[in-house]
Amino acid sequence: MTNAMTNFEAAAPELLIAIFAMLLLLLGVFRGNSATRFVTWLAVGTLIVAGIIAIPMSGGYVLAFNNLFVVDTFAVFAKLLIVIAAALALILSMPFNARAGIDQFEFPVLILLSVLGMMMMVSANDLISLYIGLELQSLALYIIAAIRRDSLRSSEAGLKYFVLGALSSGILLYGMSMIYGFAGTTSFIGLAEVFSGSDGAAATPSIGVILGIVFVAAGLAFKVSAVPFHMWTPDVYEGAPTPVTAFFASAPKIAAMALFVRVMLEPFGELFVQWQQVIWAISVASMILGALAAISQTNIKRLMAYSSIGHMGYALVGLAAGSEAGAQGILLYLTIYLFMNLGTFGIILSMCRQGRMVENIGDLAGLSRTNPKMALAMGVMMFSMAGIPPLAGFFGKLYVFLAAIQSELYVLAVIGLLTSVVSAFYYLRIVKLMYFDEPAEAFDQPVGREISGIVTVTTVITVVFLIFLQPVLNFAGQAAASLFAA
Repeated sequence: MTNAMTNFEAAAPELLIAIFAMLLLLLGVFRGNSATRFVTWLAVGTLIVAGIIAIPMSGGYVLAFNNLFVVDTFAVFAKLLIVIAAALALILSMPFNARAGIDQFEFPVLILLSVLGMMMMVSANDLISLYIGLELQSLALYIIAAIRRDSLRSSEAGLKYFVLGALSSGILLYGMSMIYGFAGTTSFIGLAEVFSGSDGAAATPSIGVILGIVFVAAGLAFKVSAVPFHMWTPDVYEGAPTPVTAFFASAPKIAAMALFVRVMLEPFGELFVQWQQVIWAISVASMILGALAAISQTNIKRLMAYSSIGHMGYALVGLAAGSEAGAQGILLYLTIYLFMNLGTFGIILSMCRQGRMVENIGDLAGLSRTNPKMALAMGVMMFSMAGIPPLAGFFGKLYVFLAAIQSELYVLAVIGLLTSVVSAFYYLRIVKLMYFDEPAEAFDQPVGREISGIVTVTTVITVVFLIFLQPVLNFAGQAAASLFAA
C-alpha cells in the first residue's frame, strides 16, 4: 500500500493531466466544437494546478514505479517550465484558432497529452520509460502540426515531422538496444553503476556502448532540432499554424533538452570523456548554422526556426561543459528562452492584414509609427535574443559561456561569442526595419486581450529579469545539484 501511495504521489501532476485530458475529450465529444473555448480554459487551469502540485516535490528525491520514474528538483524545475510554456501557448492559440476556423476541442486535449509525455520524459529513470514518454509526446505533436486540414502547408508540415520523427525514434531505439546489449540493463541507476568502474567498464568502455550513446544522442538531438538533425525545423515551423509553431518552439524544446541533460549526465556521466566531443560538435554546428542560415530568411517563422536551432546550440554549450554549473546554465537559459520565444510569437500572431496572417519580415517595416507598442515589445525581444545587456537573453548566454570557461572549453566559448555577434545582425535588422524604414500597410486586426496580456507580461519579464535572476539561479542551482547528487 505504501509503495502504491508513493507511486501515485510522485506522479500526481501527470495523473491529474491524464485524467483531465480524458474528461475534456469526453466533454468535447458531447458538446462539440462550441465548447472549445471552455475546454481550452479548463486545460490551462489543469496545467496550472499540475504545476502547483509539482512545486512541493522540489528538494526531495523519490523513486517510483519500480525505479522507472524519478522526482527530484531537476524534474520539478523542468515540469514548471513545460506547464508554463504549454499554458501560455494555449492562451495564445485561442484568438487565432477562432479566426482561422480551426477552434477544435481536440487541440487543447492533444496539448495536454503531449505535456503528459513531456513530464514523463523529464522524470524518466529508465530507457524504457524515457521512450514511452517521448513517443506519447511525439504522437500528439504529429497530429497538432497537421491540425489545419484544409491547408496544404500544414498537412505537409505534419507529414514531414512524422516521417523524420519516426526515423529519429528508430535511431534512438537502436542506440538503446545496443546499450542494453552491452551493459545488460536499461535502468539509469544500473547503467551508472556499470560505468562507475565497479566492474572495470569505466576504464575501457565497450565500443558498442559508445556507439549506442552516439545513436541515443542523435535521436535526442533531433528532438531539440540540433544540427545535423535540424532539417525538419524550418519547414514545420513555417507550415504549421502559428500557435502550434509557438508551442513547438517552447515546451517540447525545453522537455527534450532537459531529457538530454538527464540522460547524458546521469547514466552516462562516467563516460563524459567519450561523449563530450559529440556534444561539442553538435553545439558548434548548431550555433554556426543558426547564425548564418537565418540571415537570408524573409519569412519570420523560418527565421525563428533557425534562431531556435542557434539557441539550442548555446544551451548545449552547458551540456558540453558536463558540470553542475553547466546544468545550472542550461536551466537558466531555457527559462529565459521560454519567455523571449512566446513573447515574439505573440507579436507574430498579431501580424494580420485584411483578415489574413502575414509572415514576411518586410511586413514589419515602419511598425514604430503604425503600432509603437508592438514595435517596442518586438524590439525588446530582438535585443534580448541577440544577448544585449541588461535584458534577459544576455544572462542566459553569460552563464552557459561561464560554465564552458570553467571547464576549459575556451574554443567553444569563443565560437559561441562570435556566432552571437553574427546572429545579432538579423535580430537588429528587424529593429532597423521597424524604426527606420518607411511604414508598410498597418496591421488591421485588433490585438486580442489574450495575446496583448502575454506579450506585455513576457516583455516586462525580459526587461526586468535582473530582479528575478538570483532566485531563478538558486532554484536552477538546486536542480542541477540534485542531478549530480543522484
